[in-house]
Amino acid sequence: MQLEAFSISGLKKITPARFGDSRGYFSEVFKRNWFRENVADVEFVQDNESLSAQAGTVRGLHFQTEPFAQGKLVRCIRGRLLDVAVDIRTGSPTFGQWAAVELSPENGEQLWVPAGFAHGFMTLVDDTVISYKVTAPYSAANDRGVKWDDPAIGIKWPKLEGCVLSEKDGKQPLLSELPGYFTYQNTGN
Repeated sequence: MQLEAFSISGLKKITPARFGDSRGYFSEVFKRNWFRENVADVEFVQDNESLSAQAGTVRGLHFQTEPFAQGKLVRCIRGRLLDVAVDIRTGSPTFGQWAAVELSPENGEQLWVPAGFAHGFMTLVDDTVISYKVTAPYSAANDRGVKWDDPAIGIKWPKLEGCVLSEKDGKQPLLSELPGYFTYQNTGN
C-alpha cells in the first residue's frame, strides 16, 4: 500500500496495490495491522455505503462530536466523486483549511479523515457509490455539520450544472459559528 500525507496534519491518502492480468485485478483494500501501524491506531466499528443517483450531489460537510467522534476511511466503489476534509480542530495551524481527493474505482485511492475534521463529497457522475469505515457508530444526538460552500473555507467544488443538496445540508452553520468541538493535539500523524 502506498501512503501519502497532506500538509494538513492527520489526513492521509492510501493507494492499495493492484495485481492484475487479463481477467482483471486483485487488491487488498484494507489490512488492519498495516493501517494501525502506518496511518492511525484506531478500531473500525461500522461500514457505511451510500448511493447518489445524480451527478452534482453534495453530502456534507459532516462530523460527529465526542463521545461519538468519527474517523472515516473513505473509498468510491462505483462512479467518481470529489472527497473533501476540512480541519475544524481549534488551535490547529491549518484550522479551516481543506484537502480533496478524487476517488473512483479506477484509481482505487482512499482517504483517511480522522476525528476533528468535517467530511463531505460531491459526485461527479450519476449513480456514484461511496463506502466508508467509521471508528464510532452513528449518533443523531452528536451529528453536526458546517456549510458546504462557506466562503471562509473556500472549497473549490467542481462546476456542474447545479447541485443536489439535502435540506439539512443547506442549513448547516458557517465555520465561524461552530463551537470548539475539537482541540488540536500535535501527535505527528
